[in-house]
Amino acid sequence: MTPEDLSTALTTCLQDAVDAGEISVAVPATLKVERPKNREHGDWATNAAMQLGKQAGLAPRDLAALLATRLRRVPGIAGVDIAGPGFLNITLDAAAAGELARTVVEAGAGYGRNTALAGHVVNMEFVSANPTGPLHIGHTRWAALGDAVSRLLRASGAEVTAEYYINDAGHQMNVFAQSVHHRLHGLPVPEGGYPGEYIQDLARQVSAAHPDLKTLTEQAALPIIRESAYELQMRDIRDTLEAFGVHFDVWFSEQQLHSSGAIEGAVQRLREQGHIEDRDGAVWLRTTDFGDDKDRVLIRANGEPTYFAADAAYYLSKKDRGFTEKIYLLGADHHGYVGRLKAIAACAGDDPQRNIEVLIGQLISVNGAKLSKRAGNIIELKDLVEWLGADALRYSLARYPADSPITIDPEILTSRTNDNPVFYVQYAHARSKGASRTAEAAGVDRSAFDAALLTHPTESDLLARLGEFPSIVATAAQLREPHRVARHLEVLAGAYHSWYAACRIVPATTDEGTGEITHTNRTRLWLNEATAQVLANGLDLLGVSAPERM
Repeated sequence: MTPEDLSTALTTCLQDAVDAGEISVAVPATLKVERPKNREHGDWATNAAMQLGKQAGLAPRDLAALLATRLRRVPGIAGVDIAGPGFLNITLDAAAAGELARTVVEAGAGYGRNTALAGHVVNMEFVSANPTGPLHIGHTRWAALGDAVSRLLRASGAEVTAEYYINDAGHQMNVFAQSVHHRLHGLPVPEGGYPGEYIQDLARQVSAAHPDLKTLTEQAALPIIRESAYELQMRDIRDTLEAFGVHFDVWFSEQQLHSSGAIEGAVQRLREQGHIEDRDGAVWLRTTDFGDDKDRVLIRANGEPTYFAADAAYYLSKKDRGFTEKIYLLGADHHGYVGRLKAIAACAGDDPQRNIEVLIGQLISVNGAKLSKRAGNIIELKDLVEWLGADALRYSLARYPADSPITIDPEILTSRTNDNPVFYVQYAHARSKGASRTAEAAGVDRSAFDAALLTHPTESDLLARLGEFPSIVATAAQLREPHRVARHLEVLAGAYHSWYAACRIVPATTDEGTGEITHTNRTRLWLNEATAQVLANGLDLLGVSAPERM
């Protein structure tokens, strides 16, 4: 019996009581059950009676007593106790609890996936670094978190498009081209230009692709350099992200907004919505109507669009492409963008509480990390991946809430000890796969399954942790908090290690040879493989590998 099964049973009992005229209450679609902190209080607990008592016109303990009577008749429930002001503590019989092992194995990679967000169409925009240099430590956190959140949303039934907004318009692209041009001619980069050996590398590559560049005037060369260097730098960004396990479905060019007339079209649409004001020769969007701290200029008095105009056109593009929900992942220095982005949504006729979400992440630092010789005064993402490994880096970034600063300790992340969280979880998976190989060699298979045989306390604890996984995934998706999955995997790994030490899958070897293989051994193999499956599923949601040997 899974927690979802138990929740359904609880809802059914409540509905039956309503149908029998015992109470009058609006029956929720689902009722939450969770693990009690003290295992002596049972396998699962619910505060449903406390939540619904007032609506039902009963004291919570009285409603709990009514529900307990019905729950005790449900097959698989061994006992129901009422505690405190109205908690229901539920104990499953061993067979019902143990059946979860078979459920997990049979579900395979689908275990944990749910439909909590079915029908949601989401655009997830993250990283979106300027294409004027390599990805660095400041982009690392959002690359890991953005991809993990996308995976969680998909696992919960949402339709998600991961999108990278390429800031390939504006003055910085001209400065970028000028920097490459100077290095092409052996000159220092211009004041305010982009330093770093990567500019020299780009100059060499651009020159190789266009041998006659040095014979052209600067005016003639710069457009060629800008386009060629841009393409090379974007290739580097794409390759770096792919090596980090991060895939984008859409690479959206800001320049296209300018060249396609989308910005002018956006201004006209917002004017028709009644939120445009012409003032001092400029075109303004009255974002203060929707809580922004000041109105924003869309078109300057000289006729040039602002970055904000591109932001507005980009939002409308997402809306036009059918994304009812737009999630932006921004860095710690972008708090000021929250109000203006929500104001754009409101001006566009959307609900800023439902149609747009802006997540702000805090800073990350890595002890002992060295500035990139190639890129100058930054720490490159590719250097971090080479140094710490993609798995260790992604897991360590995913196991903390986005709004908490992180300092990564490389000494821990590169160690093969239980102090290293990613090693601890991956080792549990590798150990479980090793146990399956050992069982196969000894002749233990899954030809029989008797859930009632899983009675050891460590088995009860392990099964409960497996049972929690789907609700952990759903909650992590709804709250955009991948760290909930990471922390649960660590608890699950601990439960597995305790069970592995206490319960044998392969019978003990005696002087006469290997002991008799029983249904207990076969059933424990099911539980072992169920654990391996959940560990693999959870790691995959974080973009981390599940090695079979370590």
